[in-house]
Amino acid sequence: MKMDLSAVIETVEAGYQDAAMMALQAFNKEKCQCFTFDGDGRVERQRLGKLVIQFLERDLQPPCQLACLETIRILSRDKNCLEPFATQQAIQTLGRHAGIEHSEGVTSEIPDLEVIVEALKCLCNIVFNSPSAQEVGAEQRLIVGLTERLKLYNDRHWSHEVRFFDLRLTFLFTALRVDVRGQLAHELRGVSLLSDALESTLGLRWLDTFEVARADKGDEDLPLPRQETERSMEILKILFNITFDTNRRDVDEEEAALYRHLGAILRFCLMSKADGEDRTEEFHSHTVNLLGNLPLMCLDVLLTPKVQQGSIEYMGVNMDAVSMLLDFMDRRLDREHKLKETLTPSLNLLTESARVHRETRKFLRMKILPPLRDVKNRPEVGSSLRNKLVRLMTHIDTDVKHCAAELLFVLCKESVSRFVKYTGYGNAAGLLAARGLMCGGRGKGRYSEDEDTDTEEYKEAKPNINPVTGRVEDKLPNPMEGMTEEQKENEAMKLVNMFDKMSRDQVIQPMTVGPDGKLASLESAMQGLSEQRSSSGSDSDAE
Repeated sequence: MKMDLSAVIETVEAGYQDAAMMALQAFNKEKCQCFTFDGDGRVERQRLGKLVIQFLERDLQPPCQLACLETIRILSRDKNCLEPFATQQAIQTLGRHAGIEHSEGVTSEIPDLEVIVEALKCLCNIVFNSPSAQEVGAEQRLIVGLTERLKLYNDRHWSHEVRFFDLRLTFLFTALRVDVRGQLAHELRGVSLLSDALESTLGLRWLDTFEVARADKGDEDLPLPRQETERSMEILKILFNITFDTNRRDVDEEEAALYRHLGAILRFCLMSKADGEDRTEEFHSHTVNLLGNLPLMCLDVLLTPKVQQGSIEYMGVNMDAVSMLLDFMDRRLDREHKLKETLTPSLNLLTESARVHRETRKFLRMKILPPLRDVKNRPEVGSSLRNKLVRLMTHIDTDVKHCAAELLFVLCKESVSRFVKYTGYGNAAGLLAARGLMCGGRGKGRYSEDEDTDTEEYKEAKPNINPVTGRVEDKLPNPMEGMTEEQKENEAMKLVNMFDKMSRDQVIQPMTVGPDGKLASLESAMQGLSEQRSSSGSDSDAE
């Protein structure tokens, strides 16, 4: 039998704890799987929400508190009924039941653990859906209460659910409120606090200054436990939020040490497996996203561990982490959907690592741009990493094609001739135009002067390679063969007239390479040249 909401409201209004608890429990049981609400009954639902918040302010037994909070959680799924829950009093009440109410110098009594979890779930729903609640939560400094409890997580008293929803609420605040993000990062020293929490959650021990392993040696080959992985991913997401605006090129020694410490833990995350392939992929994705926020000078921790038996060694350096990043990127390349969100973080991370570390660049170049042998196919045709990345250079998403081109350009040490050799001028034109390198030359990066070694196959085919397509083209018959000079001239004039008509009709726009090496319209370039000549003539007349 369908529950009458008016009867529930009347029972709660009567104020008897046991009767109210039974009515709310019956409502919760009926609506526990309800996630969408129509307009009917909206006023009554708002009325019930307001009443339950007021009822929670009384001295209730934990079972009754739990029933009230479960009702709030269900009602907070309705985005149109959040007003009763977004007030100062409501957020304060929920914060108190969650054990995170911030009161200077006052130690609040710790509520029942089940009550804490239910109150945290309510706050997560409300904060996620209500900008007003986000603002109130920030004003009440709930983030301080959350971080204070974070420091106590080594105490086994706190359940996985409490810790997880603490972290989820912290993530929501830092994702939705810039002021809270800054507060956690600076005032509350969030990077250090959360790095310690990540280390503790994963159960790590330090082998060296910047190298960690599982505390229990017997667990080293086992996947990470499910609950610990879930909490770790929430920590990684929070750290991503609070480091998003980090100055990646200018940090002091103290900050560098802090970020290297975090980087060592992230290297462990990258090299670890979770419970199942999908969970591992998600765990690695959050790790890669966060690595991309670290100051560039601190990425050297990826190469710090000593080479051991089974390690991938290159130039005497342990390349296990770089190889893992490369495999991660390759898997994302094969998926070919949501590339901006899923692929660009790993592309950017590999690009910056290659830019600042010579060994990383050489290793990546060996894997992505080995000495060129196949010159019969276009650079974008095939299944190699080079082929996949060159295909992305003409992708419809500007960010994706820029990131792919930038990685290849850095691996070519920003040499235009080498870049064109591996990608073809047609694919390279976008980046070269943006950089003002249409006429050749080098980018602004500083690299060693080692020579590019050509294979015998490439040397033999080089004179016949079409630089635009990047491959050997079949020789086409000369269309003007057998024509008289007059006929050739007529065909040339036809072509000129066709281009002129298309230009006037704005079907095409003739372009030229300007003095800055970038593309400019031919008309504006000619106009500028004319003005320059006029100016020079005037100066001569004046003299």
